[in-house]
Amino acid sequence: MDCVFCKIRDGQIPSTRIYEDERTLAFMDINPLSEGHCLVVTRAHAATLFEADEADLQAAMATAKRVALALRRALAPDGLNMLQANGAAAFQSVPHFHLHLIPRWNGDGKGFDWPLVPGDRARIQVSADKIRAGLAAHA
Repeated sequence: MDCVFCKIRDGQIPSTRIYEDERTLAFMDINPLSEGHCLVVTRAHAATLFEADEADLQAAMATAKRVALALRRALAPDGLNMLQANGAAAFQSVPHFHLHLIPRWNGDGKGFDWPLVPGDRARIQVSADKIRAGLAAHA
């Protein structure tokens, strides 16, 4: 496997680790959007949310909260973005489940917003119906 995050996990690529436990690993992003930008990854390889084990996802969220609280204490940001992408169309650059924790400050000029455009309520309803059907099929 040629996964950069698995290589970081295994110590084959250097990283600045900040936290680890039996299911997760947190380390600093080498291309940070802001000071303190870090990643939380599952130890088990799963390319996206769709393939990840539910227990690993729960552990990743618990680690994200633990690290986010430490970020808040250490750097006192005005806010925090948590970003998770799945697949190339969503701009996922490393195919291994991970969460970005991105500290934000008022006026940092980084962006991360999009214009609010009202949706078509009928289409929203159709999508909701399809999603509910998908949930029922896998209950």
